Amino acid sequence: MAAITMPKMSDTMEEGKVIKWLKHEGDRISEGDVIAEIETDKANVEMEAFQSGILKKILVPEGETVPVGAAIAELEAVEAVPKFEVPQQPEVVSEQPPKTAEPTVEIAPQYIGEEPKPSAEVAEEKHILASPLARRMAAELGIDLSKVKGTGPNGRITEADVVAYASQAQAAAPSAAPPPSPPSVAAAPPITEVPSEEVELSKMRKTVAHRMSESKQTIPHFYVTTEIEMDWASRVRDELNSIEDAQKRISFTDMVIKACALALAQFPEVNSSYKEDKLIMHKEINIGMAVALENGLIAPVIHNADKKPLREIAVETKRLAEHARSNTLRASEYTGATFTVSNLGMFNVENFVAIIDPPQAASLAIGTIMERPVVIDGEITISKRMKATLSADHRVLDGAKAAMFLNEVRKRLESPIGLI
Repeated sequence: MAAITMPKMSDTMEEGKVIKWLKHEGDRISEGDVIAEIETDKANVEMEAFQSGILKKILVPEGETVPVGAAIAELEAVEAVPKFEVPQQPEVVSEQPPKTAEPTVEIAPQYIGEEPKPSAEVAEEKHILASPLARRMAAELGIDLSKVKGTGPNGRITEADVVAYASQAQAAAPSAAPPPSPPSVAAAPPITEVPSEEVELSKMRKTVAHRMSESKQTIPHFYVTTEIEMDWASRVRDELNSIEDAQKRISFTDMVIKACALALAQFPEVNSSYKEDKLIMHKEINIGMAVALENGLIAPVIHNADKKPLREIAVETKRLAEHARSNTLRASEYTGATFTVSNLGMFNVENFVAIIDPPQAASLAIGTIMERPVVIDGEITISKRMKATLSADHRVLDGAKAAMFLNEVRKRLESPIGLI
C-alpha cells in the first residue's frame, strides 16, 4: 500500500487544501490521471497520479487543509490486486443507506430547532435592541436590559441608557444603604460603533500579504522612472494586428515583456537574486506577468522570453492569463520568474511603483499610454507617452545600473522593429 501525499506545487507552498476528489475509493487509476483538485497558495491546481493502482482509501476529505507531504490517500498497486476483486460493486452498494434509515429525515433542522426551545424568554431577548457595549455594561452591573428604556434608533439601548438607569437605581436606593460610590462607567468615553464584518482571507491573498510584507521588510527598494515615446510602437502594433486573428494580436504588455527580456540579456545583474551575501545569476530569462484576480494576485511566467518571437509571446500571455483567471495554472506556469512586469495601464493609471517579488532583484511597473504635448526639435507636437518605473533591490543594483537597464528598455520600445 502506497501513500498519496500532498505535493509541493510551488516554491512557497507549505500546505494545500483538497477542494474536490475526482476519483472515488475503489476506482482504478493510471499514472497521469487527474485525481483531485488542490488549492495552493497561488492557484487551484489539478493533481495527477504519479503511480497506477487502486484508490483504496481517502484520508483527507474535501475542504480540509494539510501540510505538504502529509498523506491524503492510500493507493494499492495494481499488481497486488487480484483481477477478480476489481469490480467491487457490492461494497459500494452496501455503503448506501438502507431504505429503513429514511426516518433520519426527521432530524431536520426544523425539529432540532423547536425541541430545545428554552421558553418565551429567548424570543423576548431577541426583541431587546442594545449595542454590544450596553450589553456588556449591563451584565457587569447586574442590570436587566428589559427594564432599560432605549433612546437609540428604533429604541436601541445604548451605553448611555445603561448608565442613566444605573444612576436612577442608585438614587432610588434606601438611605440606610451605604453611600454609593460614583459608578466608574459614568466616566466611560463615548464610543462610536462602526459597522464592520470579518472576512476570511483566501490562501492566495494570505500569500500575497506574507510575501509583500517580507519584500518590503527585507529588500531595500529604490525606484527609477522614465517616460517612453510610444508613437512608433503603436503604429507597428496596429499594422501587425491588422493581419492577425484575435488570439495572435499583440498587446503593449507583450512588447514590454519582449523589450525587458532583451534588456535583461544585456544587464544580467538585473536578472539575478541576492542570497546570503551572494549573487545568484540566473541562466534563464523568465518574465512574470502580474495578473489581478478577484481573490489575489498571481504572476504567470513566460519562460525564456528573450528567445521567443513577439508573436509567440502574445499567444502565450493570452493563454496564461486565461488559465490564471480560471484557476487552472499548472505549477510550472507560475514559478521560476526572474523578473516581473506589472501593467495597470488598462485602468488609466498614469504611474505607480511595484513591490519586488522575492527573490527577484527588480520589477517594472508601466502605466497607461497618454497623448500629450511635447517639444521635439523646438516644436510642440502631440505624442503618445508611457511612464515606466523600475523597482530595484539596492543590495544587487545601484542607481546607475538600474537607470541604464531602464534606458535600454526605453530604447527597445522606441525602436520596436527589434522586438519583432
